[in-house]
Amino acid sequence: MDELNQSLLFIGKGIGLTLQLLTGSITIGLILGILWAICRYQGLAVPLINRFISIMRGTPLILQLSLVYFSTPAILGVKPSILVAGIITYGLNSSAYLAEILRAGIESLPKGQFEAAKTLHIPTFYVWKDIILPQVLKNIFPALVNELISLLKETALISTIGGMDLMRHAQALAAEQFTYFLPLTIAGAYYYGLVLLIETAGKRIEKRGQYVANY
Repeated sequence: MDELNQSLLFIGKGIGLTLQLLTGSITIGLILGILWAICRYQGLAVPLINRFISIMRGTPLILQLSLVYFSTPAILGVKPSILVAGIITYGLNSSAYLAEILRAGIESLPKGQFEAAKTLHIPTFYVWKDIILPQVLKNIFPALVNELISLLKETALISTIGGMDLMRHAQALAAEQFTYFLPLTIAGAYYYGLVLLIETAGKRIEKRGQYVANY
């Protein structure tokens, strides 16, 4: 029991980095995803954005992470920290997927809303901010939760460049104890617990949003 408790505590130290990666990445991903989706709808830099999305979705995430972390010093002369490299990589990757989700959400709205806003001479910024995006984000909320869960699981790749997250702590403990079953099982339990928390929170937020809308 003491060994189990010690293992739980040691591996649990990696939750901090995992959550930092998750929150930073989804924030950047959502902001950029919204920007890409709006630009594509407005016809701005569409070929460039489409190519970016295609590359980010068509290459392995671990390759993208390695490029950002190991190649940035040679290109920019500055070496990013593991956390910064992870947030940048995961954020850019997530933005590509979120842009597609947002595009589908935007296209599902009645086109009459855009035409009505144009007729009323409402500035484009406020059309998106006050009319379009609130509806889109509500409609795609379940997909956003799924993307957050996928992103959480992908953060485990940060261990490949030395990030001391849940996975890396489990690997370090396994190497010390010469057994992988218990450390990896504990890491899996932590990840699954976080997934359940995200799912539960997402369902409550979605349910509350439906209640407010009906009210």
